[in-house]
Amino acid sequence: MTSRAPLFLLALTAGAALLAGCQAAPGGPAATADPASTSEGEALGDGHGAIAGARELAEPALHLTSIAADGDIHHLDLIDEQSEVLGRIAPADTLDSEGRFLFAGRDGEVSIVDSGVWTWNHIDHFHYYEAPARLLGELEGTGVPRTVTSDLGAGVFFEGGGLGGEAVLLDFEALKEGEIVESFRLALDAPGAFVVPLPGGALIADPSADELRHVDATGDALETIPCDDPAGSIATNVGVVVGCADGAVLAVANAAVTNAAATDAAHTAFERIPYPPGGPGRALSFAAREGRPTVAGRTDSSAFWLLDTRERVWTSHDAGEPIVRVSAVDDADETVVALAADGSVIVLSGATGAQLARTAPLVAASLADPALASGVDLVVDQRRTYLGGPSERALFELDPADGARVARTFSTDHAPVLVTETGR
Repeated sequence: MTSRAPLFLLALTAGAALLAGCQAAPGGPAATADPASTSEGEALGDGHGAIAGARELAEPALHLTSIAADGDIHHLDLIDEQSEVLGRIAPADTLDSEGRFLFAGRDGEVSIVDSGVWTWNHIDHFHYYEAPARLLGELEGTGVPRTVTSDLGAGVFFEGGGLGGEAVLLDFEALKEGEIVESFRLALDAPGAFVVPLPGGALIADPSADELRHVDATGDALETIPCDDPAGSIATNVGVVVGCADGAVLAVANAAVTNAAATDAAHTAFERIPYPPGGPGRALSFAAREGRPTVAGRTDSSAFWLLDTRERVWTSHDAGEPIVRVSAVDDADETVVALAADGSVIVLSGATGAQLARTAPLVAASLADPALASGVDLVVDQRRTYLGGPSERALFELDPADGARVARTFSTDHAPVLVTETGR
């Protein structure tokens, strides 16, 4: 199927490719935006491409973006604490984001929303942008969608379409321009599969065949990588991780080629990182602060894994109680944040596994409701951790470095069924 036309436009926004050679802009925590930021349509620094309709900020324009049960999209500014409704989509079951775009899935389609706030990583520093938000439209398919997204792109697998599924890779540069364009759509007999974006292509993870199919941006096959029962994926500043029953496969750009060639799918190298003997069960999913090398892997028990993609090393710890979410902050203190089954947020040492702090049960009612529990998630950035409570009608901001202190509680007039942080 093809993509539908946009639902409606709230305003014109932009996204153009940002080029190397810009003036360094200092990174840092969230703060008040620079009032002298560039005007709309103005070129943003020497060597940049102009970004029509966007302005550059001195600091990230961080927001909590939530989707209510009726499909309303709420956008909470973490600086001035003002909230606005970006628009309405059909009620969603899942939400994925790389920090700018929202991919809200339900049976038969994925609604795609441009939040209008994003951070651009220029290796040694960052640039922060804000533009009007808009609903871009819907990607249609047959079956239940599963989306994997990072700053490399977005891949969607519709379970049940074609010969058993439809694998779609979106053109991310077109998405930044406000257009939903498919790089490829493949009909596959691959139940449980998912599509992982890579530079210049993708991996199609196929649990039924115990393999990862490396394809280029047109969907043409390049090679096959063995991976027993693939589950979970995450992008780090080292490479892209896909979990396997016996460890992980790490996809990295081949250092022997130039930076330009490294964006070609053919120059991606694959490394296997096996689990050490004697550890807990496998990681089923991964989470971490964006752009860091160490990620946390959730198991089906009280234990969790940490994978250092820079050192290619796994370590495991036991939280001592059932946990339903876990994420690596990956700071100087090796902090790990987890959501316990009782609704408490706990802060753990990634070095020792010791519990350093915990909150009261903040989202106990939400976790007790099977219809809501899957949407309760932790979102971690450099300084704060965010948690949504749909039953509690609240969004929580926590400071892991200060005894898991609840820094702010945002009461909402809606149930935030799905929540993510945008602008990061």
